[in-house]
Amino acid sequence: MSKTIFVLNGPNLNMLGKREPGIYGGKTLADIEADCQKAGADLGLIVDFRQSNHEGMLVDWLHEAGEKAAGVAFNAGAYTHTSVALHDAIRAISPLPVIEVHISNVHAREEFRHKSMIAPAAKGVICGFGPHSYILALHALKTLTQ
Repeated sequence: MSKTIFVLNGPNLNMLGKREPGIYGGKTLADIEADCQKAGADLGLIVDFRQSNHEGMLVDWLHEAGEKAAGVAFNAGAYTHTSVALHDAIRAISPLPVIEVHISNVHAREEFRHKSMIAPAAKGVICGFGPHSYILALHALKTLTQ
């Protein structure tokens, strides 16, 4: 039986392809979703891919993942650096594995991006590999949920 992985995306990721392509590349979020769906199928996973600009919606989806998913790949966008609510939501669904995902290498960027509120609650962090960071997270989740 295939396992469901939630791939959750936070604020402004709906603007990929238009927003700072020098940092985030030219792929749209729809392109990344298609890549995740293909990789998920190749790995025998069902990918449930979502995006919201609203913190509370992301909290709700994390809670839902705790009931319905085998794991979560989570690009919380700017909420990564500010949201105690998302940190607490991840802890609330433990031991479900959550992988923090970033397209850019946040540690090579502005100082305020170096601190993650998500990382201490997550199983791991993947950053800096462009859109391929999502695929790496799916591979990690496949391994973690076997």
